[in-house]
Amino acid sequence: MTTPTHLAAQLAVNVLDAHSLLAAFGVLGVGVVMFAETGLLIGFFLPGDTLLFTAGLLCTGSSDQGLHLSLGPLLVSAAVGALAGAQVGYLLGRKAGGALLARSRSKRLHEGAQRAEELLERYGHAKAVVLARFVPVVRTVLNPMAGALGVPVRTFTVWQVVGGLVWSLGLTLAGYALGSSIPNVDRYLLPLVALIVVLSLIPLLAEVLRARRATRTQEER
Repeated sequence: MTTPTHLAAQLAVNVLDAHSLLAAFGVLGVGVVMFAETGLLIGFFLPGDTLLFTAGLLCTGSSDQGLHLSLGPLLVSAAVGALAGAQVGYLLGRKAGGALLARSRSKRLHEGAQRAEELLERYGHAKAVVLARFVPVVRTVLNPMAGALGVPVRTFTVWQVVGGLVWSLGLTLAGYALGSSIPNVDRYLLPLVALIVVLSLIPLLAEVLRARRATRTQEER
């Protein structure tokens, strides 16, 4: 039975903070966040990368904050949420086209949609679907964009499963491995989270640099 204190803690959760989400909702919350971030446009702001890494770290029992998660259920929840979310996002995009995106006034979301479309055009369907998993915001909007742009269902499904498993399980196990190797590693959680954010932006920065070089090359010609 949910106590008033526990219910109040859930209602007061900070959805932008991975530890707060995990403390309030545990393993189930990971699956819900994965689904929302990859399947629903409203979930573009959720901390997917840091949530997976932090959850994996907290499975080791080395945390001094009294929060411990089970690795097996966590991996299942993360994978199911990530895969189901992407597939639902694709189906919504295929059915509603760009209508859902057009209703949003978020500049960040529209920029992510533009990058997602550029990824699909530049790298092809398979590679773009996999790469998008590792780029914040883009992993949210690429799935409905793929549906709206007519990416074949089989192609999208196969490669979103590949990318989704590598992303969700890889980050979770990376957190678990680090937590198992370094005692009280959660004391360094903020620097680690910052590092994850920087690493997740590398594909996007690399894409920007490539685009600039391509533009300069065309101008020189």
